[in-house]
Amino acid sequence: MNMRARKLIGTVVMLVFIITYALFAMAVAEGRITEAPKPVQTLAYIVLGLIWVVPMMPLVRWMAKPDKQS
Repeated sequence: MNMRARKLIGTVVMLVFIITYALFAMAVAEGRITEAPKPVQTLAYIVLGLIWVVPMMPLVRWMAKPDKQS
């Protein structure tokens, strides 16, 4: 598979994941986090805002992999 196809597939997968994750994060943020103390809320929002990067890194690496030379 060439890089252009990997980037197209990866972009679609990434968009679907981020939209789904954003809905999940909003549901979690509106749940019990609103009842927690302010420092815990801050930490939770930071974690929720950054944790999506972890599962996306392998996808980004796969998308950036150079084409095989034939």
